[in-house]
Amino acid sequence: MKFNRQATPCSARKSRGFTLIEVMIVVVILGFLAAIAYPSYQDYVIRGNRSAAQSFMLEAASMQERFLLDARAYAADIAALGLSVPSSVSTNYTMTSAATAGPPPGYTVTATPIGNQLAKDTLCGTLTINATGTKTASGSGGVSQCWK
Repeated sequence: MKFNRQATPCSARKSRGFTLIEVMIVVVILGFLAAIAYPSYQDYVIRGNRSAAQSFMLEAASMQERFLLDARAYAADIAALGLSVPSSVSTNYTMTSAATAGPPPGYTVTATPIGNQLAKDTLCGTLTINATGTKTASGSGGVSQCWK
């Protein structure tokens, strides 16, 4: 059996795989998309963590009001309310609740960011709510941007 060893022109050969140029173009496009998407994702995570903390703070405030009806005084801390801080909140915030002497008596629930939340959430910082419903944020965003 004889083999025909004729050279085939480039256009007649079947193309297999990708060229280096094609692969590099895809890498550049993916890098560009990641550079845009990742910061947006981080912002979303930070806002989600803040929202979880605010939800717990409102629950603690509600429990303080119930505690007042039963005991005629506000609870000294979160443990006295019978609440435990969820792990989704405790990994990002230190939660405290303290009764304040009057007149009239009151309380303050505080969420202090820790770890990555502290480093990334400079817009809002420490969040508080008190017995009169006054909400504060220590960051540059203020109440209007942080307590939506």
